[in-house]
Amino acid sequence: MKGLLKYVEKIKPNFEKGGKYQRWGAIFESFETFLFVPGHTAPRKGAHIRDAMDSKRLMSIVVLAVVPALLFGMWNVGYQYFLSIGTDVGFWQEFGHGLYRVLPIIIVSYVAGLGTEFVFVHIKQKEIEEGFLVSGILIPLIIPVDTPLWMVAIATIFAVIIGKEVFGGTGMNIVNPALLARAFLFFAYPSKMSGDKVWVSRLAEGNGVIDGYSGATPLGQAVENGANIVDPMGHKLSTFDYFIGWIPGSIGETSALMIFIGAALLLYTGVGSWKIMFSAFAGGAVMGLLLNTFASDTNPAMAIPFYDHLLLGGFAFGMVFMATDPVTAAQTEKGKWIYGFSAGFMAILVRVLNPAYPEGVMMAILLMNVLAPLIDHYVIRANVKKRLKRIKVAKIN
Repeated sequence: MKGLLKYVEKIKPNFEKGGKYQRWGAIFESFETFLFVPGHTAPRKGAHIRDAMDSKRLMSIVVLAVVPALLFGMWNVGYQYFLSIGTDVGFWQEFGHGLYRVLPIIIVSYVAGLGTEFVFVHIKQKEIEEGFLVSGILIPLIIPVDTPLWMVAIATIFAVIIGKEVFGGTGMNIVNPALLARAFLFFAYPSKMSGDKVWVSRLAEGNGVIDGYSGATPLGQAVENGANIVDPMGHKLSTFDYFIGWIPGSIGETSALMIFIGAALLLYTGVGSWKIMFSAFAGGAVMGLLLNTFASDTNPAMAIPFYDHLLLGGFAFGMVFMATDPVTAAQTEKGKWIYGFSAGFMAILVRVLNPAYPEGVMMAILLMNVLAPLIDHYVIRANVKKRLKRIKVAKIN
């Protein structure tokens, strides 16, 4: 790295003001700050919060936190594939197949997203923002493995432009870009985002799927069968199976265990808000209990135990990595409780009461992203009123 640093310092004058390539200075600076820690800090004058945790380190911790879910997702992609064709292979063959299928999606996500970011860097003549380091890895983890690469590219570009740049870039966006990409794919190409076939890797049509195999996700089955959920080979699934995650689903969303390992890292480093995580799971549990109380034959999904709801689908992944996004979540301490609880509550409500869309996490978090500023507004107003009331009481006394 020292040799690379020397080379960067050598060519840097060419990209500074008055240099031969000054018009490309912003892009050069973006590459430089991406590779090395910037040599400047906040000005000494004025009010600034000084901390060792800059945005690059914050984003890096989030990326590290999703690695367990990513690695498990790669293995599970291979496991589900070989299970579907009735071939018994070892761990490394399963993981190798998953790596072969998932890695191109990650590469396309980063190339399309960062390429779009660099276009805006050149237009705005400002250094690149590190926000897409997280979005670039989250987008592949929340989509089915069989999503065509060109769709991944279009959705990613849409998310960067509409979800971030039109609002002014990282820190100004009102919704989570990764979830916006997922929403774009769901509404633009619904056949690729739902159904039994999209969740299992298929190298070609008619790839020898054995009789009796079903690629339906547990949530997809729950719409018709309620708590009677089986694995792809027809065996009854348990809460432990949902927790470990050897079930069909989006690449990074199946294993609650791996997601909770990532959550522990976010909480330990202070990057993720424990108030949002805890209240989100509490909200989901409360809604699940209410639905269990009024369960009926007309909607079998109401009978799913509340604790299973917290492990199924994208609930755990969404509430750990999406709802806690520091930009789009509520900022006030009391607002975080309201925001998190509402997100979890709404996710299970939409999941169960909308049979055409048996997963409400995306909708719930996007809705709460939009409402987060309003929540903070009323929390702050309530605090102001409370303090004014104290002042009046003090004056009277």
